[in-house]
Amino acid sequence: MIKDLVLKNRSYRRFYQEVSIEPETLRELVGLARLSASALNLQPLKYVLSCEPEKNALIFPHLAWAGYLKDWPGPSEGERPSAYIIILGDTEIYPSFGCDHGIAAQNILLGATEKGLGGCMIASVQTQKLAKALGLPPRYEILLVLALGKPKETVVIETVGPTGDIKYWRDSEGVHHVPKRALDDIIVG
Repeated sequence: MIKDLVLKNRSYRRFYQEVSIEPETLRELVGLARLSASALNLQPLKYVLSCEPEKNALIFPHLAWAGYLKDWPGPSEGERPSAYIIILGDTEIYPSFGCDHGIAAQNILLGATEKGLGGCMIASVQTQKLAKALGLPPRYEILLVLALGKPKETVVIETVGPTGDIKYWRDSEGVHHVPKRALDDIIVG
């Protein structure tokens, strides 16, 4: 059921780095993105796939990992993603991309979840530096980076408390807690 996939599809930031993801798996996941809705059916998205340690090492330093975890610089060696999918907008097809990349990213992450993998959608990216590191032509705009791997952490959803604090946090056991607003709090009218 789709609800089960949605509940399992959390933002994982620590992985079993040694568990590899095959190029064909990344292609299958991008295949799900290819079938996504696209404004005017323009299909302006392109993808960079990475599952080689050398290429992953080029990508990792240009990402910010968890804004609310101020004392955590991101996953340490051994807990880093074993693959990435970088979503690009092709400005020669259209100059803006609306929400196409969000729809595509969600399809990719749901597909990864179905395969027993996890991921994190990262928008805090040093895009110019990453584009240079990967040798991307200027026509491509980096929109999102999806970090993928076998999750090495537990992420739990809990209801936002009486203070209204929505900041995610980690407890002393390393469990990642994500407060979510109650359904009645987000439905208007």
